[in-house]
Amino acid sequence: MILFRVLLGLSIVMVSGCGGGGDFSDLQSYMDEVRARPKGEIEPLPKFQPYESFAYSAAALRSPFQPPVKLEVADRQKGSKDIKPDETRTKQFLEGFNIESFVMVGTLANDTGSFALVNGAGGVHRVRVGDYLGRNHGRILGIDESKIDVIEIVPDGEGGWLERPRSLSLKERS
Repeated sequence: MILFRVLLGLSIVMVSGCGGGGDFSDLQSYMDEVRARPKGEIEPLPKFQPYESFAYSAAALRSPFQPPVKLEVADRQKGSKDIKPDETRTKQFLEGFNIESFVMVGTLANDTGSFALVNGAGGVHRVRVGDYLGRNHGRILGIDESKIDVIEIVPDGEGGWLERPRSLSLKERS
């Protein structure tokens, strides 16, 4: 019983300490001061500029990342009006890439003829005489064990066309 009275007395003392009075004047004055301060403004969001798409219209022109065809002015050949590429012909897949990106890696021969293997344009491709290669209307004229002979038709800059021979040599293993 004594223990009960001691605990009851302690709990009354503790509860009475929690009351502490209702003087919140310092808190109230601080809140009034904060409310009296001038209100700030939030900047409006920037105007959204809609995306304007760009249509690249120079796809048929020479790539600015490729060196231009160098023709000497002194011994410059005049193009012929008779020589011109066949624009009505259906383009082959390998005509969409520059001829400089291709490397000859081997040859194949069977009953149907001989083929050359060129590496470029995402893999190894089999080509034969008469196929087209490169962006300058390059037609394969001959296939040898060590090279592929190609004739390209390039503009001469004055409205005519020139035939330019090229060859892709076999890449030796290192």
